[in-house]
Amino acid sequence: MAEECVPVIRYEELPEGPVVVLLDQTRLPAEEAELVCTDVPALVDAIRALAVRGAPVLGIAGGYGVALAAARGFDVADAAEQLAQARPTAVNLAYGARRVEAAYRAAVRAGDGDADAAAQALAEARALHQEDAEASDRIAEHGSALLAELVPGGGLRILTHCNTGRLVSGGAGTALAVVKAVHRAGELRRLWVGETRPLLQGARLTAYEAAEAGMAYSVLADSAAGSLFAAGEVDAVLVGADRIAADGSVANKVGTYSLAVLAGHHGVPFVVVAPVTTIDLDTESGSGIEVEQRAVHEVTEGPWAGVRGPGVPGAASGGGPGVGAALAPVGAHAYNPAFDVTPSALVTAVVTDEGVASPVTPGRIAELCSTSRRRASRSANGMMKS
Repeated sequence: MAEECVPVIRYEELPEGPVVVLLDQTRLPAEEAELVCTDVPALVDAIRALAVRGAPVLGIAGGYGVALAAARGFDVADAAEQLAQARPTAVNLAYGARRVEAAYRAAVRAGDGDADAAAQALAEARALHQEDAEASDRIAEHGSALLAELVPGGGLRILTHCNTGRLVSGGAGTALAVVKAVHRAGELRRLWVGETRPLLQGARLTAYEAAEAGMAYSVLADSAAGSLFAAGEVDAVLVGADRIAADGSVANKVGTYSLAVLAGHHGVPFVVVAPVTTIDLDTESGSGIEVEQRAVHEVTEGPWAGVRGPGVPGAASGGGPGVGAALAPVGAHAYNPAFDVTPSALVTAVVTDEGVASPVTPGRIAELCSTSRRRASRSANGMMKS
């Protein structure tokens, strides 16, 4: 299976030095190519170019990036800062970088030499990777159980947005991990895949994963979602998150808010699925979430500006970087936020690896984080394996 053959991210020791190797998601679904990063600036470029993307795996990338800097003798604090700022909305990226930096600093304070401190950083990054895989399994369990309560009877028609599967995780993913669990149980009738303009993460990546898993799925234009709800063809909406504020507001791929409004109007459950590390209690509400603004050309050129190759509509043959086909007049301005923010009032439930918040209230969000901290504390004392 592709999960086994082409890992999304890995840290590899080569004769010429350690590297972080990524499955280049900008080339999917046409080509499964890997991108080798030998230093943090290269990894930051890959993150900003969306060669690796999705909240949980960005945390892993941040951790491995700091470990890479430590192993190659670069400034660890600077590396952590570069990574944390590469995509400011995604809280997991900063979390992974800071966590591994802290492990490195602790080793230095304990008197470890550079090599031993670097080894501690790598061990922490690998632990983060493993924890995310295990969290993904718990997320799938909690999410599928919730859906059975919300929409009993099976035969589910689930709408999703962007990409939330193995490509964003150390394991099976977040929202798509839940969908996969429903599919394995024989309860999935149809997965509706929003194309997710302007970079088509749904059409390119979620459809790729759905086909991989043998699901019955259909890709739809983002603007067609309303008619799908109106026709009564959606039983539940499952999406991921890049940051969840203390009040339960959710920042996710732009277009999520519109789906939440539609779901609310039509009485359809709207479920957000993310690891508990995506919750940011330091951000009190959605208004405090920094929303990344991306380049104009992603909207005015397409369908994937900067990537051309077999399988990419309108692209020249041969693959490789190039210039996207013009969709708007030269010099056109564009509004291109990477994310929007959905208030908790529109969210039926938040599913995490530590349980479910429903209704979504500040108290329940804080409780999930408290459960996570207790788990981490017991793990540190050798009483529980994370």
